[in-house]
Amino acid sequence: MADSTVARLGSIAERRWGLFTTAQAVAAGVSRKQLVRLTSSRVIERVAHGVYRMAGAPPQKHENIYATWLALGAAPATRTKPGVPPLVAAGVTAAVVHEIGDFFLDGLDFVVPSRKGTRLADVRLRIRILEPDDVVSVDGLPALTVERTILDLIELGTDTSLVTDALRDAVRQGKITRVEHLRSGLAKLGKRYEGDAHRIATELDALITQTE
Repeated sequence: MADSTVARLGSIAERRWGLFTTAQAVAAGVSRKQLVRLTSSRVIERVAHGVYRMAGAPPQKHENIYATWLALGAAPATRTKPGVPPLVAAGVTAAVVHEIGDFFLDGLDFVVPSRKGTRLADVRLRIRILEPDDVVSVDGLPALTVERTILDLIELGTDTSLVTDALRDAVRQGKITRVEHLRSGLAKLGKRYEGDAHRIATELDALITQTE
């Protein structure tokens, strides 16, 4: 019976970075008491509220982000457009996942299509209606694309020098794949964030020229 329980949990965990949630375990017929016993015997490890890792699975880079995404449930929402996940890493969280810039992650930022509550500490859920081409999968985690992340950081009022550093990393790592899309987005933001958007646009042109 114990082997069967572990096998069921392992089957769930292998789909998502070796992690699974309490809700997923219960849905698979594993009780909360069983989870407590398995944790005590170190068959599984608790990595976040309601999220566990199979003991044999190696910790993932940025595991706290992935675990929080799972803990939030990523439940479908009625206003989600076709092809757009209901829970998307955004802002500094997306920049960290893309490994661009030098940011201190003092909280996690996600975009949702409609109001969604959470009891998780240091988690911000922002309502935005995204288009399918605003989102990319990063090792299975839905996140804003690099271009959309740059724009999002400007909208959030992030220090321009930090956004510039993120842009430089993105260009040098070849992660800006839609230059005109980014330019267009910066032009639109220029109406509201004139100084910041203009400086980033100027830096983008200089970086692109250097790489040509």
